[in-house]
Formats: sequence, C-alpha cells, structure tokens
Amino acid sequence: MQFEPGDRRRVLPRHLRPTASPEVFSYTIRPARAADLPHVREIYNHFVSNSAVTLDERRSSIPYWRDKFALLERLQLPFLVAVSPAGVVIGYALAQPWAGMNAYKYTVEDSIYLGPGAGGKGLGAALLQALIDACERIGLREMVAVISDQGAEASIRLHAKLGFVEAGRMGRVGHKFGRDLGTVYMRRQLTRTGRRRGSLFGARR
Repeated sequence: MQFEPGDRRRVLPRHLRPTASPEVFSYTIRPARAADLPHVREIYNHFVSNSAVTLDERRSSIPYWRDKFALLERLQLPFLVAVSPAGVVIGYALAQPWAGMNAYKYTVEDSIYLGPGAGGKGLGAALLQALIDACERIGLREMVAVISDQGAEASIRLHAKLGFVEAGRMGRVGHKFGRDLGTVYMRRQLTRTGRRRGSLFGARR
C-alpha cells in the first residue's frame, strides 16, 4: 500500500500494540566460593569509598577477604552470595563471630551488602532470610546487627522487617567524611533447627 504525501500512517490502538516484556530481576543465592572474593571485595569497597554504611575508611584487599573466607569456612559459618543469571555477584551476606570468647559461641553478627543497582528489588530481604535460615540450621541462637546511624536507614528497615529489634545505640563512636557517626544495635532471636557442633572458638580453656 502506497502513502501519498500528507497521509498519516495508521496507529494501532493501545490494546493492539505489542508490549515489551518487562525485564525480570533474577538471581541465585548460593554459598560463596574463593572465585567470588574479588567481586565481594568490589561491592564492599564501593561502600567504603562512597558511604557511611560501613565505618571502614580503608579499602579492603584480596588477602583480607581470603583470610575471612578461610576463617568462616573453618568455623562452619555461612557466607552467601547472590549471583545474576550471567554469573555476576550482585550481593553477599555472611555471619561472623560476635565476640572472641567461648561464652558467645551461639551468637553471630551479620554483614550484608548489595552491589550498585541491586537495591530496592527484594534481594536484601532474600539474602538476609537465607542467612538467618542457614544460621538456624547449624544451631545458632542469636544474630546481632551493628548499623551506622546515618545513611543506613534502609538497612535498619530491612532488619526490622526480618524480625530484628533495636537493642541500643551508641553516639559519636565513629568519625568518617568529616562527621561524627553513631551505631545502632539490633538483634534477632534464632529458632534452632539444628545443633551446633563444638565451639566457634576451638577447645574450651
């Protein structure tokens, strides 16, 4: 069919126009591997350099993450990553000892970070829930979160959504980017579905 000058092409009604398929945000959560550590490091260092979510001021190194990975593996504590369909690590969550004394063997501190662009899509809740489930399966009883009191409101909301309650605050204990920062302590009681074998800190003294 030919169109003469001045003709207007027919526009299909809205309900007949083809619709673009919405982009689906998908991921897989699995235990971290040594090969994931460079990606984990970059996610964490993004927050070190650009936010007060962490009070770290020095960018972390690969040897630092190798040591942490080895420690958590030795203690049999969960270290999880979220991976995109293309195999890119887009977030991580881990549980580490709360304090270096045997009496704290059933308590851990969580750490959870999402890569740029991965926030606000439910990934944080999925990762934190997976971490909680993993800790319950190995018989842990308490999970503690230490959160910056400035710039980390999303983290506070996330933990509250997953059953954490505020346990206290400490003001002006940190200083970063030229300003004083405090910390918010939150805790969640875990339901033990498994049994902890041994201690997080080796043999009893």
